[in-house]
Amino acid sequence: MAKRGKRYRAGNEQVDRLQLYTVDEAVSLVKKTSGAKFDETVDLASRLGVDAQHADQNIRGTVTLPHGTGKSVRVVVFAEGDLARQAEEAGADFVGTDDLVDKIADGWLDFDATIATPDLMRSIMPKLGRVLGPRGLMPNAKAGTVTTDITETLQSIKAGQIEYRVERSSGIVHVPIGKTSFEEESIKGNLNAVMSTLIAARPSAVKGRYIRSVAISATMGVGIRIDPQQFA
Repeated sequence: MAKRGKRYRAGNEQVDRLQLYTVDEAVSLVKKTSGAKFDETVDLASRLGVDAQHADQNIRGTVTLPHGTGKSVRVVVFAEGDLARQAEEAGADFVGTDDLVDKIADGWLDFDATIATPDLMRSIMPKLGRVLGPRGLMPNAKAGTVTTDITETLQSIKAGQIEYRVERSSGIVHVPIGKTSFEEESIKGNLNAVMSTLIAARPSAVKGRYIRSVAISATMGVGIRIDPQQFA
């Protein structure tokens, strides 16, 4: 087993791994136990009582974090003509069609999100499906990133819209909810926005307990478990 660093061990001593904390306690701890020399991302992991092998329980969508992600998001837009011009005017970092597809297929991945117009998906999918799909970067209609409303979608992503989707093997949703430099109220606001969205997305086929577990952690920190009953 790899030896843990001093900062990790110091943070671990402050967290009871068996305790279920309140949101207030957990957010306070995630900031207190953060010891890295960089501004760590705060991640949320929520295990849902779904069977993602079934299409009607394969939860996926977007949520706008009210306090943003704390990072600059680089967005690729696949568009041409007037829609390409709109994308450039709205602040897209990279805009193109075939040339951009080929560049990504050759290994370039210096971006965080993608948007595509519906008419270009047929040319994008064959070349980039296996490249962008596993990384969660493929434009998707369910996530609202296959659209002709380029300006609004782009602005939403830049403002803090993130995509969530449940992992098929574990039923867990992993998303970032800010930075450790954020005020506690901002982290809590983002956390509650995500949890409210997940609860609203509960499939009708799911019976029994839906929110099975919730935990937050900083990039280099320990996991802090939150009592899921707070979100019931």
